[in-house]
Amino acid sequence: MGWVGRLFDVRDTLVRMLLLDLSGLGYLLFGTRTGQSPTGAQWALAGTAFLVALVAHRRPLVNLTAQTVLLVVAITAVDDTTINQVGASWGLLELTMRSRRPRTGWVAAGVLGVVAAFNPGGHGAKGVAGTVFGVLVYVGLPLLAGTVVRTNRELARQAEERLRADQLRRESESRAARADERSAIARELHDVVAHHVASMVLRVGVARHVLTDPDPRVGAVFDDVHATGTAALADLRGLVAVLRDPDAAHGDAALTSIEPSALPTALGAAVDRARQSGVTVEAEVDPAVGALDAVRGLAVLRLTQEALTNVVKHAGAATRARLSVSVVGDAVYWEVADDGRGWTPATVPPGGGHGITGMRERVEVLGGRLDAGPAGTGWRVRTVLPAPSSPSGSSPVGSA
Repeated sequence: MGWVGRLFDVRDTLVRMLLLDLSGLGYLLFGTRTGQSPTGAQWALAGTAFLVALVAHRRPLVNLTAQTVLLVVAITAVDDTTINQVGASWGLLELTMRSRRPRTGWVAAGVLGVVAAFNPGGHGAKGVAGTVFGVLVYVGLPLLAGTVVRTNRELARQAEERLRADQLRRESESRAARADERSAIARELHDVVAHHVASMVLRVGVARHVLTDPDPRVGAVFDDVHATGTAALADLRGLVAVLRDPDAAHGDAALTSIEPSALPTALGAAVDRARQSGVTVEAEVDPAVGALDAVRGLAVLRLTQEALTNVVKHAGAATRARLSVSVVGDAVYWEVADDGRGWTPATVPPGGGHGITGMRERVEVLGGRLDAGPAGTGWRVRTVLPAPSSPSGSSPVGSA
């Protein structure tokens, strides 16, 4: 905020009035309009005007009323009414700047204009032209300046409100996107865990029937494991009924649960959908991804779907994209890059989520970090999914 804006700030009315009083005091001490020393009546009216301006600096209507009354008294009592005329004009400026109803400022300006027109110490002695000029200077100029300041304040306030609303909207959308992505991950984890728990329950049931005459203690353990697994499946089914959103899963339900060995085929299907939209996709998929655990396998598939969807949406059909998925050690290196050329099509392939926000959320859940940004003339998204941590150094889900 510059010094002019700070001068007319609503919070600094006392400072403005103090500066105005000091200016009036300097006028009386060093150079009156008549060139003569101020009279006692002039000092009394000026001092009263100074005091009213300081006391009523928070009440512009009271200040203007008092200054107008003092101006009327000054017109009848003293020859030089400059101090009281300026005080009334400044009171009109303050009222116009701070009044929420423009009509109040116009009514006050009309009253002050009538008083200024009959002021013989002003420009009224110079005829009609002088009277009009005096009214414009003492009334029109404060009214115009106050209106401009009030309008600028209102525009600035509206701009701040829009900025805050935009920030709240972006934060809300980001939270919603992260919540949706977390829900999707929770649904997929349910499918992965339920698959393995169901397999464990089935094998325990088979073992109970295969062992014709087991030790009673072994049979009790089998019964307990079978009952616990069955209860866990029931709880998982109840949980997924809350988490699953049919609208979000529509058109992609077949990919909600996927065997790790089917991951290369699913990646190929995602690449084919992007190619059907006109994008040239070069895919380098390490066959070792078929041995990944189900959680990271699903993450790789979702990241690929979202990244290729974004290529089609933002880069266009004439774009060349490259998908790279490799397994080095126990870590998965994933990257999608494009050259950024092309036009934006009207339709995009299904399978998209919430863009970079959802991708980053999915990667962070697995302990990785997503890098997304411009690369050359295009865009590149890449990450490294570390190996899942477990006491034995391998994934429990994967080993199951």
